[in-house]
Amino acid sequence: MSKDDTTRAWQQATQQLPLVAILRGIQPSEALAVGQALWDAGWRLLEVPLNSPQPLESIELLARRFPQALVGAGTVRTAEEVRQVQDSGGRIIVSPHVDVRVVRATVERGMLSLPGVMTPSEAFTALDAGAAALKLFPAEAIAPAAVKAMRAVLPAQVQLLPVGGIAPATMAGYRAAGASGFGIGSALYKPGMDAAAVAASARAFADAWAGTMRA
Repeated sequence: MSKDDTTRAWQQATQQLPLVAILRGIQPSEALAVGQALWDAGWRLLEVPLNSPQPLESIELLARRFPQALVGAGTVRTAEEVRQVQDSGGRIIVSPHVDVRVVRATVERGMLSLPGVMTPSEAFTALDAGAAALKLFPAEAIAPAAVKAMRAVLPAQVQLLPVGGIAPATMAGYRAAGASGFGIGSALYKPGMDAAAVAASARAFADAWAGTMRA
């Protein structure tokens, strides 16, 4: 898939449901059942952090089964990891920090970079390097008021996705402050959760997002 196709797929996915499923700790043997539960609930953005067991295998399985989804990796810290993720079928690179080398390596490969930022300085550094969107991390330390302040100085088209400690009940405040979507981790999936439990959680988050749109 070309860079333009990937960008269009991202735009379509975030218009439909701008929630990234962070499947930290998932096993390859669980990946397809959990992926199906998320797909059925309308989720199209799936992230397997690289500190999960055999993450590249899970990424390959998900990318092959759900070609209309955007599958990628989290906790990416080096350009070599970017290459490995692409070779496994991943198209999104998410990092907990801003490393210009990782962002540029991602862009050069026609993939989407979502680096983690906490400050306007980090945000503009990431954007200048070619980031497609910004992960606000950790959201536990970034109140909605701070999101509003950051939104005021960033270009309007920049997507801000708080990540860390997000629950259905806390989404509305961030959304009102200017959040474009969210990354959802342990409140959505914890290692060992079965697909039915993930499906219920996925629906709760999707309903909460829809509620913020109606508010």
